[in-house]
Amino acid sequence: MENVIKGLLEQYSVTHTGFSRLEKPLSLSFYQNWLYNSFQGNMDYLQEHLPLKSEPQSLMPEARSAIVLAYPYSTHEWGHNFPLKHLKVASYARKKDYHRWLKKKVDDLCLDLKKLFPGEEFLGFTDAAPIMERDLAHRAGLGWFGKNTCLIDKKNGSLFFIAEIYTSLDLSSPLELPYDHCGTCNRCVEACPTGAILENKTLDATKCISYWTIEEKSVPEESLRENFQGWLFGCDVCQDVCPWNGKIARSLPSPTEKGITQELQWILNSSNHQIMKALKHTPLARAGARGLKRNALIVAANLKVQDVLE
Repeated sequence: MENVIKGLLEQYSVTHTGFSRLEKPLSLSFYQNWLYNSFQGNMDYLQEHLPLKSEPQSLMPEARSAIVLAYPYSTHEWGHNFPLKHLKVASYARKKDYHRWLKKKVDDLCLDLKKLFPGEEFLGFTDAAPIMERDLAHRAGLGWFGKNTCLIDKKNGSLFFIAEIYTSLDLSSPLELPYDHCGTCNRCVEACPTGAILENKTLDATKCISYWTIEEKSVPEESLRENFQGWLFGCDVCQDVCPWNGKIARSLPSPTEKGITQELQWILNSSNHQIMKALKHTPLARAGARGLKRNALIVAANLKVQDVLE
């Protein structure tokens, strides 16, 4: 049965996949402690999702197993009309919003699985659902937890999205969990510009550039924002320095000082409607026009772009 499913997945640009029985998450107590220490900042929904994450079947009572899928960033279409080709934007966000295309791909896969197993049920999810997906992916053999909290695979690094399909099928989990190959490497911890990566594979979101440029609506303290290193949306530093991502080819922009200045001016001089219209199909829409303008001002201050600050 597992081999039949893997044969189907080969048609869906999946880099690697695995299966796991739906059971209490292995890292649940770690997650509870993380919430207790308020490392989630103002992302209150993470606390609200705790009961659902604790009981995987709460989203699909008849589910017995999960098919966990990994899709590399490179599989989704490059945004040819993406207006920000010079400012620092997390690589996953320079293309169409993965919540849209990935959910559709997973839903299509569910339909194909239903044809193969007509008596069974299938329900697809992306990270928008209250699922401890990295825990589930780890249990399914897709990778280990890196010190930067990303899931890492020896062959595919960490530059991939995770999706899952809950099913009534009884699928077997790997006999052994993936080995932790981070070893003594501490590059991600040392490279984090704001010191957001703590010991014991813990991320303090209240210090994380991605949190501040995407989730948080207020203005960070000056002592924090002066270390943002010009990131407009998200941050790739902890993944860029990871040795396991060193061999993964990526198409990255070549910024120029003039290009950075022009793009900052576009954000600050455009109306909120114009910004959202241009970015509505990308992950940047989550920050909102107001958030992007705040971020643009911080970038201008970081890089000392006088044409914007004057």
